[in-house]
Amino acid sequence: MGTGQRIGYLGPEGSFSHQAAGLLGNVETVPFATIADVLAGVADESIDRGIVPLENAIEGTVSATLDGLIFDHELVIEQEVVLPIHLHLLARQGTSLEDVREVLSYTHALEQCRHFLRSLDNVTTQICASTSDAARLVSTGSAPLGAIASALAAEIFNLEIVASDIEDHGDNETRFIVVGRTRVPAPTGHDRTSIVCFQSADRPGSLYGMLGQFAARNLNLTKLESRPTKRGLGEYCFIIEFDGHVADEIVADCLADLQAHLVQVKFLGSYPVTGEVAADKREEVTAAQSAASDWIAEIKSRIS
Repeated sequence: MGTGQRIGYLGPEGSFSHQAAGLLGNVETVPFATIADVLAGVADESIDRGIVPLENAIEGTVSATLDGLIFDHELVIEQEVVLPIHLHLLARQGTSLEDVREVLSYTHALEQCRHFLRSLDNVTTQICASTSDAARLVSTGSAPLGAIASALAAEIFNLEIVASDIEDHGDNETRFIVVGRTRVPAPTGHDRTSIVCFQSADRPGSLYGMLGQFAARNLNLTKLESRPTKRGLGEYCFIIEFDGHVADEIVADCLADLQAHLVQVKFLGSYPVTGEVAADKREEVTAAQSAASDWIAEIKSRIS
């Protein structure tokens, strides 16, 4: 990420989006009130790029991000950032856990702490725009409020951590994506491509036909999800993520076949995958199929 880039994130300071933005290097971070505002800021060029949450290991897809990319803007994913998520209950200094009567946080954070919240007596919850916005509200309120947020938010808003690591699962992570307007990063050899497929008509075997294009080319799918098209009940589009880059001839051929014969394709990006470097799944599948073919050929050679 270049020096001087203005990167929008879901604010205020202290949110997990803010922490993810801090991993992008020497950039200027710009807080926004909602995910929709971040995406709109990229689209109208008031910022260079935005970083938004796409999915969480516990709660799954962040629909505000996905729907914004599918229906509202023509943006592309340039990078992903995976951030471990540790959630804490924060309160004003001197407040004990037993004093808290209402807990504020972002909807996904509340859902990620269901077991902990059920263990509290006579406590209600309130949804806020972000985890750090919840911390801000608690810091300025007078009632015995609590906020589910990060340790960084506790530091920024001078709050006390009254319960630590309250997420339901210890391996909690959120996958963030950096979105831009047009640029597709060059292939790295460890890339993922994301697309949306819109069917012109719902007919038997249509999903099978789509997926068959990937199977025929040994392209490994990493995610398949349906979303309502907003045009009526029962109408869905399909979000597909798979290993590979649009610069790869086999990927480009697959997308061209899908667009020409089966569905309308919206390209969401080809971008480097973060995390542990994995073996090339396509080579593994090709090798397995080759071995199977040799096995069948050996059996047929014995026919007389």
